[in-house]
Amino acid sequence: MKALAEKIKPYLQLLRVGNLAFLAALLYVMEKWVAVPLFRLEHFSEQMPWWVLLLLIFSTIFIGAGGYVINDYFDVKIDRINRPDDMVVTRVISREGAMQLFYVLTAIGIASGLAVAWWARSWNLLFVYIVIPGLLWFYSASYKRMLLMGNLIVAFISALVPLLVAIINADYLKHLYGEALAYTPIVRQLYVWLGSFALFSFLLTWAREIIKDMEDIEGDREMECRTIPIVWGEKVSKAVVTTLVAVTMALISYLAWCVLPFPMQWTTLAGRFVIFGLLVPMACVLVLLWSARSKRELHNVQQVVKFAMFIGTMFSYVIYINLMA
Repeated sequence: MKALAEKIKPYLQLLRVGNLAFLAALLYVMEKWVAVPLFRLEHFSEQMPWWVLLLLIFSTIFIGAGGYVINDYFDVKIDRINRPDDMVVTRVISREGAMQLFYVLTAIGIASGLAVAWWARSWNLLFVYIVIPGLLWFYSASYKRMLLMGNLIVAFISALVPLLVAIINADYLKHLYGEALAYTPIVRQLYVWLGSFALFSFLLTWAREIIKDMEDIEGDREMECRTIPIVWGEKVSKAVVTTLVAVTMALISYLAWCVLPFPMQWTTLAGRFVIFGLLVPMACVLVLLWSARSKRELHNVQQVVKFAMFIGTMFSYVIYINLMA
């Protein structure tokens, strides 16, 4: 059993299983803790069957896994400098094997996604599942080495994950009810609530990608990448990250205390969740960022950003218990 675990471990590392588990959980909670309460609030029954949600999760994690594989396929030279001990492609699996694995994972993901698009009668979703795999390919092959382009693509794809739930449900409702849907705010509510999570994900993912570029600056410079730390320097990079985190904190504060339709005093669960689960960790990100001097310290800042993103996702449960009360 131990020998089997040792053989499987590099492949789990290649596929970033922890990140894929987070994607699966994100889709589940966006549907069950945000979309479903909104349906009930507007007197709609729950729309998405369990098997459609399962296919949606499969499509996302398989396409995401394929993206991680093709990224490592093109990053062999960079990884030999930045993280030689963590390399899987060429050390455990050949480049040809990695390419074949990418094709298989992506094909399963696209097939699952097209089934979801067929159920929802969604041309928008069909477009997403055709474009995103190609975007992941070109990102890994060239876009990630361009100034701003790589960071923005990753942030956009990250933001698209919660928006998938809005797109599917909105398009299915339009298919069922047609013009009669104009008399209810349900579609707008889906996009506003899930779009808020998408914006949160976009801003923090962008910030995290810049921090990763600061951490990987040696290998990126060797491969002539034009990342923000290489082109504009460390201080400007930290200033950009600070701006993105500060904007995120301001938007969270505005939404929490000016928009949400339930009490947000610091004595309530929702208020404490926002203050101690989101705003305080983000403030810690800024303190740690400006004091970071080594790759390890920058990696620690990354982990705090990931923690804040996880806690932000779990805020959906606070929405659930308040809307369902």
